[in-house]
Amino acid sequence: MLILLAMGFASGLPLALTGGTLQAWMKSEGVDLGTIGLFSAVSLPLSLKFLWSPFMDRFTPLKMGRRRGWMLITQLLLIAAVAGLGMSQPKINLYIVAGLAILVSFFSASQDIVLDAWRREKLEDDQLGFGTSVFVTSYLFSFRMISGSLALILADRISWSSVYLIMAGALLVGVIATLLCKEPAVLSAPPKTLKEAVIEPFKDFFTKPGAVTILIFILAYKLGDNMASQMTTPFYLDIGFSKTEIGAINKLVGWIALVFGQVLGGILMKKLGILRSLLWFGLLQGAAVYGFAVLTWTGKNNGVLAGVICFENIAIGMGTIAYVAYMASITNKKFTATQYALLSSLMALPRTLISAPTGYMAQFLGWHGFFLLCTLMAIPGLLLIPRLTKLDRH
Repeated sequence: MLILLAMGFASGLPLALTGGTLQAWMKSEGVDLGTIGLFSAVSLPLSLKFLWSPFMDRFTPLKMGRRRGWMLITQLLLIAAVAGLGMSQPKINLYIVAGLAILVSFFSASQDIVLDAWRREKLEDDQLGFGTSVFVTSYLFSFRMISGSLALILADRISWSSVYLIMAGALLVGVIATLLCKEPAVLSAPPKTLKEAVIEPFKDFFTKPGAVTILIFILAYKLGDNMASQMTTPFYLDIGFSKTEIGAINKLVGWIALVFGQVLGGILMKKLGILRSLLWFGLLQGAAVYGFAVLTWTGKNNGVLAGVICFENIAIGMGTIAYVAYMASITNKKFTATQYALLSSLMALPRTLISAPTGYMAQFLGWHGFFLLCTLMAIPGLLLIPRLTKLDRH
């Protein structure tokens, strides 16, 4: 479980470094809002990692083992990419910043492929639920509190380059976990050919009844809050909050609320079941997104900000637990790495492609209209849940 804590930390840290934290850096350098919104596309590798996950299933790069070998390689490359991003200058050359941010996303996505596979293969069935909870909690702590909150607070006191170099150093936690962990026992032989590694997992998944409906649901379920989250940092800065206030209130209060939401969601899910939980938690997610619109009326108000963030993160925590549990429940253990990479790639796709024009949407609609649109975008995913319920009964 301690190793899972470290792995979750290493997995979550890079996300904000190419997301909200990078947006804050660019905003402070005077980059326009439309360009900042387009930069969400640098996380595209998180949505495409299923394309190279079979390669990582097929080959063993080091004598440490197939999973641990890929862990070490991706982690060292990720550290180098984050350090390189820290030494770039958004105000002078956005293209270099974009290229390095894409590399950070690529190595981060590659690390996630192998960490997810290790966790699924190493844990027994009765450990999987608690182990996943430990991993996700550490992941979100790292994402929100370290590369999100702490990075913003530090940026008010030291240079952005120094902040990113500190974050690169923090990623050594993952390397330590890799060196300490043990390679999972091989219960079934790895694919003998790259063709086998590619075809069989996808063939198994797409022969499921309602496979297309499942994929559309995974794309749509968190579309609204993904769109909203892409622009919250520029929004907070735009209405007058300092980077320290954003770090302290948004990230710290949000983290506490998120953990509470995850615990509450896990308790309620035992009574409601996964699909009913997806419905009720999804309704809460949609309502919580509209809470941002309240700030457009009140302006800079720390109390209102804390309340909105609490509600949003409780709802997101509940929704995320049900969402991840659903994806795990439809994955064939024989093809865990590639199938989970496919589903988690689709999970990240709205945050990448559909969220790319959010800056222009906010400029055109205004902040209130933008968050109203994000609220409405929660509806399509909820409408698919009755269909998933029918498929589950059969």
